Amino acid sequence: MKKIYKITLLVGLTILVSSCHNNSAPNYQYFPNMYESVAYEPYTEAKVFKGGKEGQLPVAGTINRGFEPYEYENSTAGYEAAKANLKSPLTEEERNSGKGKELFEIYCISCHGATGNGKGKLVEREKFLGVPSYKDREITEGSIFHVETYGLNAMGSHANQLSAHERWLVADYVLKLKSQL
Repeated sequence: MKKIYKITLLVGLTILVSSCHNNSAPNYQYFPNMYESVAYEPYTEAKVFKGGKEGQLPVAGTINRGFEPYEYENSTAGYEAAKANLKSPLTEEERNSGKGKELFEIYCISCHGATGNGKGKLVEREKFLGVPSYKDREITEGSIFHVETYGLNAMGSHANQLSAHERWLVADYVLKLKSQL
């Protein structure tokens, strides 16, 4: 009889111990602050940061990853300086690749037209007026790149849509269009 009690007690303890185990719950965490960091709300007061605010400005002189600095400022003087001094870094193979035409047809043709005459679909539908023809303007590869980077008048900047290399390809293609007009 004692043997039955011992077996029953052993089976009961085994069931009790195994019923407390949960595979979906993690075990104990040692150093929990390494796993669960303290979260700060943006723009709230936090004494651990400089100035007492959580939202901090980037360190002076930092540059976004992938960003290429452009030394000409967004002004008339910067435009004139780019027009006079800025030269394309493209090689002859890149100039003749056809990629500039492809990018022009995506981003520019709707306003400037297929030949650069300023009569694109949006101008024909009178969404934008006063888009100049390339033959009427004194443009250089530097001035085209500058306008693509910063925009001019009603034309906005294309620096977010096109990389610097792609803007140079478009500038080269615009000069080819100008020579054909």
